[in-house]
Amino acid sequence: MPRARRRSAAKLAVLCVGAAVLTMLLGSFAAVLVLRFLPPPATAVMLEQPGKLRDLAYAWRDRPRISSTVARAVIAAEDQRFLAHRGFDLEQMQHAIDDYRAGEDLRGASTITQQVAKNLFLWSGRSFVRKGLEAYFTVLLETCWPKQRILEVYLNVAELGTGVFGVEAAAQRFYGIHANALSAEQAALLAAVLPNPRRLRVDNPSAYVRERQAWILEQMQLLETRGHYRGLDW
Repeated sequence: MPRARRRSAAKLAVLCVGAAVLTMLLGSFAAVLVLRFLPPPATAVMLEQPGKLRDLAYAWRDRPRISSTVARAVIAAEDQRFLAHRGFDLEQMQHAIDDYRAGEDLRGASTITQQVAKNLFLWSGRSFVRKGLEAYFTVLLETCWPKQRILEVYLNVAELGTGVFGVEAAAQRFYGIHANALSAEQAALLAAVLPNPRRLRVDNPSAYVRERQAWILEQMQLLETRGHYRGLDW
């Protein structure tokens, strides 16, 4: 192939790659902006479920129709510095690394924002590509959404049982009530299964889940006393 033709082919390849990257960036930015105001019809995690979407329990509820107790329970359980960080909790990351070096199992330190990014847009599994995209969407969400919206979406799309997504669907499935009527004990029990909702059960809680529920209730009291919920407009 003549040198001039090789250069043309290389330029064309660069242009194609650049156009693809630009399209992805614009598309992701547009999706994040739209979802700031509209409820997601489904999430990437839902689409991975076996069977059909209509078989899943998913019922969106706007923030005023979700008990503030649930918001506080989830923050206490999953991300106590949620209102202070900008998507990444470097302090918790360092604690996880220190614990691992001390001989403990490596635990995750994902924030609520990171979990929203993963649930909405990404596939399951662990890879550098997926983690990189998770970081990208995390920055995008923290830039484009207020904290209240991030938490509102998380409470609506987090899996709380096999095929059960969001606190409204979970409240109806497990307690026969709506999300705005959940008590502190019920909210803490829902939050207790978040690390692994397909193994940990709300309707048949193990001793570990009950211990975690009690810990979450204690943390909610402690965070309230220390003013950690200040700024949570719920």
